[in-house]
Amino acid sequence: AVAKQPIVEAKEKIVVEPKSPYEIERGKPMPSVNHAFVQKRLVVKLDIKYADKYEVLPELSINVIDRGRVPDIAICDLNIAFKVGEDTVKMDGTPLGVIEILSPEQILSELVEKLADYFQIGVKSYWLVIPDLRSIYVFDRPQNYEVFTWRDELTDPILDIQLNLQEIFK
Repeated sequence: AVAKQPIVEAKEKIVVEPKSPYEIERGKPMPSVNHAFVQKRLVVKLDIKYADKYEVLPELSINVIDRGRVPDIAICDLNIAFKVGEDTVKMDGTPLGVIEILSPEQILSELVEKLADYFQIGVKSYWLVIPDLRSIYVFDRPQNYEVFTWRDELTDPILDIQLNLQEIFK
C-alpha cells in the first residue's frame, strides 16, 4: 500500500505597500519610466505643433464633480495664462481635452471612471494612452472611441489634432 501524503496548501502572503505621498496627493499610482517618456513626448510634440492654438499642461489639478483630478496632460485653450502673483492650486474652468496614461500599477477601470467624470464637466476629448500596447484610444464621448497604434497618425477631429505616433512610442 502506498502511504498517503498530507495535502499542504500554500498560502501566499499578500503584502500591501503603503501609498507614497505622491499617490495620496494625486489619487493615482506612481508613474513609470515608460509613462514618463510618453508623457514628455506628448507634451513636447503637442506644444511645438499646437502652441498657437492650445496650452498643453502636465499634472494640472482640476475640480471634477466634488473631487479633484490631476490628468497626466490637460489641453487648454489659450485663455489660461501664467500670472505672476496669481497662482492657484486648481484650474478654474475645464480643459478642452484630457490625456491619461495608464501606469503599470493602475487599474484600467479607474481611467474609464475618470473618462465619464471628465465628459460630465465639459471636456470635449479624452485620450487614454496604453504604453505597453503602444496605443491611444481617442474618445469624443463616453463609449465612443477610435484606436490608434504606434504605426498610425492619430487624428482627433474634435480638437483638430494630428500626431504621428511613431514619434511618441519610439
